[in-house]
Amino acid sequence: MNFFKKLPKEKRNQLLLVLIGTVAILSGLGLGLVSAQYDGLKNTAEQNAAAKKKLADMREAVNNAAKYEAAVGEARKKLADMESDLATGDLYAWVINTLRAFKLRYKVDVPQFSPIGPVVDMTLLPDFPYKQATLTIAGTAHFHDFGHFLADFENEFPHIRVVNLRLDANPSLAGGQEQELVSFTMEIVTLVKPTQS
Repeated sequence: MNFFKKLPKEKRNQLLLVLIGTVAILSGLGLGLVSAQYDGLKNTAEQNAAAKKKLADMREAVNNAAKYEAAVGEARKKLADMESDLATGDLYAWVINTLRAFKLRYKVDVPQFSPIGPVVDMTLLPDFPYKQATLTIAGTAHFHDFGHFLADFENEFPHIRVVNLRLDANPSLAGGQEQELVSFTMEIVTLVKPTQS
């Protein structure tokens, strides 16, 4: 410090300015370099945390692979069970045999079956992965019996829908209990089991 006091005032001020300037420049450089390093460390820490989370998720997926595989197997079995009563093979024969077997429990006469339509994309639900086929049937029944038949049919076969149902009083019969007799026409829309490729 004695050295500093021995200098003339002008030299002392210059030296002081040089020292202050040097400290300011070094501080600025230091803070600039250090803050850049801190930002780099922060980014590296965030990337490290994201990589650790991804690794933990992957480990969890690997550890649960057997559980996921079992769930997929169970879902496939459930789907196969649901598809087991979809129309397959000769669709016309399948629909007629299904209807005839079902109607045995009811006093419903179904003597008319139209030819089955072509297998087309599903129209009841958009973007549905199954195809459908349509068949028109006609017959007669007492109104009450037909109501039970129709309700039970749609409940027992969730993959079949009745559309365009038309009921008419049967004009060929007159008087007595036969007045409750109705003629019906309806379209049966059934899902078709996809072919395995």
